[in-house]
Amino acid sequence: MSSYEPLYVDYLIYFNRDQDYFECHEVLEELWLERDRDTFYKGLLQIAVGLYHFRNNNLRGGRMMLQSAVELLEHYPENARGIELGKLVEEVKELVQGLSGPDPENVPYRDLTIQIWDKALLDAVQERSLQLKPNIPQRRSPTRGRIYEEKMKALQQEQNSNGK
Repeated sequence: MSSYEPLYVDYLIYFNRDQDYFECHEVLEELWLERDRDTFYKGLLQIAVGLYHFRNNNLRGGRMMLQSAVELLEHYPENARGIELGKLVEEVKELVQGLSGPDPENVPYRDLTIQIWDKALLDAVQERSLQLKPNIPQRRSPTRGRIYEEKMKALQQEQNSNGK
């Protein structure tokens, strides 16, 4: 059994396997809130959100999130919580530098990979990957929650039955 949080493991799978940065945010935000808004998780959240924005051509939003993530994470050890955090932070800094330059629209987008150094974490990720199905198609924007969706569905059904 892994000593790593299941939501952290899921985050790593969505980040590395699927590059589904929206879902990364969803699962890690839950853990971040459970863990009293831990800055480590907040930094990882912001990397996912920054890549999500960058990939969707919101260069300013991407740069701001990525810069904030660097500021939160650069003070942690190089290897933290089973990952090569120092390497990740350096890659994010490179993206921020490019997006802060004179021609941010010419900075090519690229996905990042979080290197896992701890065998226990790697084993947990590999085991969970067999169970966790990729989100295909990936969500491209936030939803308003289950209650909102249920209300909208009921409203649509009501409109359909009144229109007949």
